[in-house]
This record gives sequence, structure tokens and C-alpha cells, in this order.
Amino acid sequence: MSRSEARVATDRPGRYGKQLAAHLGRRVTADWSEETGRGTVTFSYGTAALTAEADGLLLVVDGEADRLADLEDVVGRHLVRFGARDELVVEWHRDNGEPGLVHRNQEEPPAAG
Repeated sequence: MSRSEARVATDRPGRYGKQLAAHLGRRVTADWSEETGRGTVTFSYGTAALTAEADGLLLVVDGEADRLADLEDVVGRHLVRFGARDELVVEWHRDNGEPGLVHRNQEEPPAAG
């Protein structure tokens, strides 16, 4: 199993953790505890742990090495979309030292005029 982590700076980590678990839980098994500020998402090819901390949301994904990027993508892409207003950035750090994916909202290109 391989692991990747991302600390997402936000002043609303619980809100985003709950929203991410609820959204992903429509297709896979997911849970969120308001009491502990922790949640899990279970995919067929790995898991994601969500932890609300004082300064942000900690994301940890575990899975087979060849599916790690898929886990990073699903979790990071959805979180960044939810946090567009807060300009959330998800930068993954893999346990093997390889760079992980980076998710951020891209500005819309200017309209042709």
C-alpha cells in the first residue's frame, strides 16, 4: 500500500470534511463524525481519511501504488470545487517521495470579444 497526504489550509475544516464525505458517500461508503471531526471514504481501490484540525483539513489516502493518483484526484478535485470561494489548494505529498497531484481552481479564460 502507498500513502499520500495533503494539509488544506482553511478556517472551516469540519464543514469541508462533512461536505466531502457526504458528496462522495453518494457513490461509495463514507462517514463523518461531528463529534470527532473525522471521516473516512472507502473506495474499491483504497481509502481516504479526513481529519478536521485547528488550521485546516488533513487528507490521507491509502491504496495500491498504481491507483494513488486516482485517489488524490477524486478527493482533491471535489474538495477544491466545494472550496472555490475560499480558493482551497490541495497539494499531495506521497510517502515514496514522488510529487503528488496539485489541485486548485483555475481562473476562467477571458471571453473573446
